Amino acid sequence: MANVAVFNMEGKEVGSLELNDAVFGVKINEHLVHMAVVQQLANNRQGTQKAKTRSEVRGGGRKPWRQKGTGHARQGSIRAPQWTGGGVVFAPTPRDYSFKMNKKEKRAALKSALTSRVNDNKFIVVDELKLDEIKTKKFQEVLNNLKVNKALVVLESNDQNVVMSAKNIPAIKTAQTNTINVYDILKYDTVVVTKAAVAMIEEVYA
Repeated sequence: MANVAVFNMEGKEVGSLELNDAVFGVKINEHLVHMAVVQQLANNRQGTQKAKTRSEVRGGGRKPWRQKGTGHARQGSIRAPQWTGGGVVFAPTPRDYSFKMNKKEKRAALKSALTSRVNDNKFIVVDELKLDEIKTKKFQEVLNNLKVNKALVVLESNDQNVVMSAKNIPAIKTAQTNTINVYDILKYDTVVVTKAAVAMIEEVYA
């Protein structure tokens, strides 16, 4: 089992934590990780783009000039794609980009992402994250103590003081253990997790 240091909010090491290999020490499956990221991005797409084909553009019912004898190329409509104001050849239409992944595949992808962060020493465990008030400056001090800039902060509960304090820091995102996903874990340079959140993750995914 992998051992990671546990820090307090002042950035001082206060102990160590043994991580469960069933979650944080699995064999990394890059294919499933890639699929999970593509799925999340695809599922977030609105798919509402639309352009008109030549059958949908207004006008162009009459043949602009006779077939032969004018010196022009033959034309059947002024709304053909080569005309200004004409229809689009393969026009995009509203569609659903989402696709499904099996539950086991999703779990394996998440475990792989967490394992990669542990292997890269980008997984920081904090004994607790508690603030007396909503104060961005105080939360920024905690981040400075931990020496992190762009981080995903995983909490065991929806602590509004912490969540709201982190909201105004552009490179920081907070999440609870039940909302973490592969894309966010890989997007942010570091994953900062409370000790209680680690226990909850292991309980759910082990």
